[in-house]
Amino acid sequence: MPGKLSRQKRKQSSLQGSGVRRWMLSKGMTYCLAGAATAFSGCAYTGGVKDYIHNGFKVGPNYAKPAAPVASNWIDDYDDRIKDELPNYGDWWTTFNDPILNGLMEEVSQQNLTLKSAGLRVMQARYVRSITAGSIFPQQQEAFGGYQRTQYSNSIATGLLPRNTDLFKVGFDAFWELDAWGKFRRAIESADASLDASVEDYDAMLVSLLGETATAYIDLRTAQERLRFAIENAKIQQGSLKIAKARNNAGAVSKLDPTQAETVLANTQQLIPLFESQARAANNSLCVLLGIPPRDLKEELGDGSIPELPADLVVGIPANLLRRRPDVRAAERLVAAQSAAIGIAAADLLPHLSVTGSVSLNANEFSNLFKSSATAGAIAPGFNWDILNYGRLANNVNLQEAVFQDLAVQYQQKVLSANSEAETAINNFLKSKERLIYVEKAVDASKQSVDLAQIQYNTGSVDYNRVFNLQTSLVSDQDNLATVRGDVARSVIATYKALGGGWEIRNGTRNVSARVVEQVPVPPAEQVGPAVDGAEQQPEVKSQAKPKDAEAPKVVPPKAADGGDAQQPKQPATETAPALKTGDNSSGVSLPRVSLPEVIVEDL
Repeated sequence: MPGKLSRQKRKQSSLQGSGVRRWMLSKGMTYCLAGAATAFSGCAYTGGVKDYIHNGFKVGPNYAKPAAPVASNWIDDYDDRIKDELPNYGDWWTTFNDPILNGLMEEVSQQNLTLKSAGLRVMQARYVRSITAGSIFPQQQEAFGGYQRTQYSNSIATGLLPRNTDLFKVGFDAFWELDAWGKFRRAIESADASLDASVEDYDAMLVSLLGETATAYIDLRTAQERLRFAIENAKIQQGSLKIAKARNNAGAVSKLDPTQAETVLANTQQLIPLFESQARAANNSLCVLLGIPPRDLKEELGDGSIPELPADLVVGIPANLLRRRPDVRAAERLVAAQSAAIGIAAADLLPHLSVTGSVSLNANEFSNLFKSSATAGAIAPGFNWDILNYGRLANNVNLQEAVFQDLAVQYQQKVLSANSEAETAINNFLKSKERLIYVEKAVDASKQSVDLAQIQYNTGSVDYNRVFNLQTSLVSDQDNLATVRGDVARSVIATYKALGGGWEIRNGTRNVSARVVEQVPVPPAEQVGPAVDGAEQQPEVKSQAKPKDAEAPKVVPPKAADGGDAQQPKQPATETAPALKTGDNSSGVSLPRVSLPEVIVEDL
């Protein structure tokens, strides 16, 4: 009896154990997945189920362009010389009506080495995007094959187990982490935005280089004009010195007159090497911008004057800065890339669903390897869930959100700086034009005064001290005239650079016949970098997520001096940014051709 009861207890215990195992397999897994779904629906980092479905089965926020504070009109909008019409951004340098400058700008856009480096970085971003896009497919695929011959010892081999065996095998393994939470799709979004940012960086580099080229050219012409004034004045002063020496030799004046004449002549002559040095520095800067070793460009550029100065500026409206300036657009694209990084980090909080599979052919004889009986395979769905991470994953989401907020503020600061740069350049243009009026009057008066004083000195009506002072003033006034004319031209360049003009030059067909400076030899295209035939069309970015605490300040309308409302600004002109196209490039480096996604602008 005791033995029989013992057997019954053991049987009952076994039945209870098998019941627990069945419950764990059926109910336990169900409760576990239900708990995961509950945690997912209430998680502050991943969002709710509705958000997950609305975002296209992706966790994390959808991107919305941050609001940016932009003035409604320019500070100097009241001035008639400031036009709010749509300017000709694409070739703003043509306002100077200088064919040599036009040719230089074309050459720099094709030959500059820094610009080529930026173009290669665009191609690097394209390859990174392509690599990222591949991660959405099975991450590991491996084909394998082999042959194995085994010889067992005589003590192990029996009649049932042959001593020598052969094994032929060939097959394919794959591992695929499913993109259930949108982790890989968010990575593609981030790569798309980073690619767009690299294109904008290329355009920003082009805008900067064109501005530097025009500035260097104006510096060269300014130095040449100052040099001509100095040489002309030195010739006049040499004549005055001869007259003073002749009158001194005749006993009509003391030796003070020729010594004063020598003083003013020497002071003028010492300016000549200074201006020659400035002209050489501008010449060398142009060589570097053109991508050629420094050499004298006098044969190509000649000895000219400062180009014709425009009477007014066509600048559009401040809001165009958001669409025009590549560096502003690049900053916005970095914000978009970081927005997707939040979703990538949030996906790590959830289970990683995966499928592992294998298909193979196995046979002891090669003749049987490809028969249906040799087929073998396995499939193993599963998941991995980092549940004990001690807050590392959640804090990583917080980190990515903080970086997003930081980049959003940097974008807004970039817009403010762009607005400030444009306002400063516009005001410099207006004030330089005003200065130019008075400087030109001063030069005319100084020239007349020198001529009259020279005549009166020759007749003995005045002493040489009057001539000395007036000739010194003329040298200063004419040098100031060339300087102010250069300042006006530089303010025009700074204005259009601040407005983001010039990058459109890579969209048009370049006039090769207008070549000014011979291009530096470069390696063939296959040595410089692989040419890209095309680019993927970027998806439209939907707007949902918004940076926190990044509100744009309100713009208070200006008041008139009498306390009433200020005059209403002129109706602004708007524009649509042109699509990016591939420009011709004789150097062999393909220019970027990327279609930027249209971003919906929403206020915070």
